[in-house]
Parts: sequence; structure tokens; C-alpha cells
Amino acid sequence: MTWEHFFKLENKEPYAAELHRFLDAEYREHTVYPPRDKMFEAFRLTPLSKVKVVIIGQDPYHEPNQAMGLSFSVPRGVSIPMSLINIFKEIERDIGLELDYSNGDLSGWAKQGVLLLNAYLSVRRSEPLSHRHDSYERFFEHVLTLLDDQPQPIVFLLWGSFARSYKRHITSPQHLILESVHPSPLAANRGGWFGNKHFSKTNDFLIKHGLAPIIWQNHSGSQ
Repeated sequence: MTWEHFFKLENKEPYAAELHRFLDAEYREHTVYPPRDKMFEAFRLTPLSKVKVVIIGQDPYHEPNQAMGLSFSVPRGVSIPMSLINIFKEIERDIGLELDYSNGDLSGWAKQGVLLLNAYLSVRRSEPLSHRHDSYERFFEHVLTLLDDQPQPIVFLLWGSFARSYKRHITSPQHLILESVHPSPLAANRGGWFGNKHFSKTNDFLIKHGLAPIIWQNHSGSQ
């Protein structure tokens, strides 16, 4: 199975036509992010057979120039959102790396097998969760079921109550689920984000299963 094959099968599902109609109207009548040709960037950069880690986000950033089709990621040169800053801080504390806070492009992670997956792949400008739609829910649940069925062990990083609500779709004992509060300032500063050591735990798991660890450094975000 490949993502291409999966999408062909999903496009035959009744919900797919409804989702296409919804998106056609939204992109035609509103300012929607990311650009439509970037909606599936996470799948393009991380082939199904190469997925090692899944980081679940909610929906794309909703202000200009931020969304690029990868959860938590922004293009190089765009100011880094606070959630991503807190992710970088925890990586530095956990692994001892020095990260580049001028670069929020996580494409380098995606190319190593980190699927940066938002549940809803689009959003209206300045309207978070505006594309929360039953058809997107169906699609996302099918994606998670497919990932759960993969033969390779995968680490699922579930940050915050939204991501953790999808834990029920991850049932294979070969996978590792790591949970914590969300890295947003409001949640992280209450405790539970800093010190979760998710990045070293992820790499320890991958190494244990004979897989190359993720290089979390971001100095070459376009790698």
C-alpha cells in the first residue's frame, strides 16, 4: 500500500465527494490556508512505508504565510509560533541540541519519516477550526487506521487533549504512544510539556527496533 493507492481508494468513498465539494466552495469563496497544492504536503514528503513517527496537529496555522501542509511547521523566514518554540526548547533540554530559532521549517523531519499530520488539512484565514468537518474526520480516522496497520513500528506523539482523543485508533502493540500536554504556552506553562523527553524516547524506541533515529536538529530545514 502507498499513499497514492490509499487516496485512490478513499476517493471512491461517499464522504470524499462531499469533502471535495466543501473544499471547492471554501477555496473559491474564502481565503483558505495552506495553498491547495500544499494540502497533502505531509503525505508527499513522508511515504507510507517510511513513516517512523507521527505528530498529530489540529488544523493549519490560520494567518498569512504560515501554513505549509505540515503540522507545527512554518516556512523558513516566517516568525516561529510559540508552540514550535516550546517544541524546540524541549528538544534542546532533552537531547542537548542547539536549534535554529530563525527556521521553523520542519521539512527535514518529514523527509526522515516524521509524518507531520493535521487532522483537518485546511482552514479559513483567522478562523481556527473553521474546517472541522465530518468528512475530514472520516478521512483522518482512515489515515490513522492505515498507519496502525503498517508493518513497521511507529511512534505516535499525542500532544494535548485533541490529539489524545484519537488514541483509540492506535491499537497495534508494536507501536509506541507517547502522550503529554500540548506545547502551546497556555498548556506548557502549567506543566507537563517540559521534561516529557518525547524526543529521546522516540529515538530510543527507533534504535531498539533497528531503525535510524531522527535528527531533530533544524539548521538545514530544506534538507
